Amino acid sequence: MAERDYVLGTHAAELERLGLQHRLWRPRVLEAWRRARLGPGQTVLDVGAGPGYAALDLAEIVGRTGRVLALERSRRFLDALEAAARARGLAQLETRELDLAAGPFGIAGADAAWCRWVLCFVREPRAVVGRIRAALRPGGVAVFHEYVDYGAWAVLPPCPPHARFVARVVESWRADGGDADVARFLPAWLAAGGFALESTRLLAEAIAPDDPLWAWPVAYVETGAERFVELGVMTRAEADELIAAVAAAAAQPATRMITPLVLEVIARAV
Repeated sequence: MAERDYVLGTHAAELERLGLQHRLWRPRVLEAWRRARLGPGQTVLDVGAGPGYAALDLAEIVGRTGRVLALERSRRFLDALEAAARARGLAQLETRELDLAAGPFGIAGADAAWCRWVLCFVREPRAVVGRIRAALRPGGVAVFHEYVDYGAWAVLPPCPPHARFVARVVESWRADGGDADVARFLPAWLAAGGFALESTRLLAEAIAPDDPLWAWPVAYVETGAERFVELGVMTRAEADELIAAVAAAAAQPATRMITPLVLEVIARAV
């Protein structure tokens, strides 16, 4: 089967960036899972698992008596995940090569589902929410981290090349059928689709250049710029200007970066 690509690709550099992203975002993820009461013996879906960094953590949490199903359309990502699971002896982690937009998951009775930065990319996100509900048992929990205001991502003081890049990212998602601010609709979709809302909270940071989290958005800038050059969305000169401008901003201790605004939602299937 041909590799199903993404806007930023599935190549080695993107695998590395996604690993960095997960490590830096991981404390917020673990806190969300704790609040949702994920634990040993449960069956958990990682919906749109990518290369599976979260799925590996989930497999550790559910333990040998539990089960994690990583649902992902990219064979390259699944190959990386399967290799990592074998190396760590996580037999409780299974993969399914599955396009979330293609139809029902063919799964029922799961205890929990995790979905991070997935609905913003698919053409029919509300349908995916319905498929998650169909895969859960009554009382099962779904945990989402999705962007509610991607345009909030900004460098302070303003950095025009970065602002233009953010606008291009949003447009690239729209051109591919996605919605960068999909979480604006998510609570209403959940409430109308067989869920009871349990918790909602906003996740955002104002970070200084010496904050370890700074590496997360900067890695996206660097990888995204290279990918946009490859796709013809940016010129080489524009990409170089962007990377230089962000590096110059990082050299100023008073610079701050507002991260894209994420909405966390925890909802129970009814």
